[in-house]
Amino acid sequence: MTDHHGERPHEVRAFFAPRAADWDVKFPDDGPAYAAGVAELGLRRGEAVLDAGCGTGRALPALREAVGPQGTVLGADLTPEMLAAAVRAGRDRYAPLLLADATRLPLPDAALDAVFAAGLISHLPGPEAGFTELARVVRPGGRLALFHPIGRAALAARKGRALTPDDLRAEPNLRPLLSRCGWELVRYEDRDARYLALAVRRG
Repeated sequence: MTDHHGERPHEVRAFFAPRAADWDVKFPDDGPAYAAGVAELGLRRGEAVLDAGCGTGRALPALREAVGPQGTVLGADLTPEMLAAAVRAGRDRYAPLLLADATRLPLPDAALDAVFAAGLISHLPGPEAGFTELARVVRPGGRLALFHPIGRAALAARKGRALTPDDLRAEPNLRPLLSRCGWELVRYEDRDARYLALAVRRG
């Protein structure tokens, strides 16, 4: 997750394509953190959920476990190399994988109960367009979890950067952004061990 707000799709692909092959090797211990993040969505058996910006699919096993065999899990990512890495890891057995831009999803209105999005905010070509599109495909009362396995300060330190006031993931910036796009932020957590913003789709 970088701080390149407003990246264009080709820039996102250019960033992730060369990193896809060893992504899971670089972050081998994130599985339990992803499972805990998925648990915060409160998914029920039989529900439909999208992993938006699924990358190598680390959240897909937990999402499938949560909704059960009757539920629907979809993974969508903009970078073919990331989806190929997900297939190599066998994670396509948990969900169909879509090569898709989160701002233009090939899904009908209100098709989903929830969206899980790990590290997506910084890579959305247009954050407002992205969150509006996610709102379109989620039913009223549905949920959105914005997640990262470490918090903003820890991530910035890892990258040798300082946190900036314009960071979209900061609560004062995120809350009004989500609100403009049809979401209500109901929980916000930013600590070293986890970043989690939970929002509900307004009716």
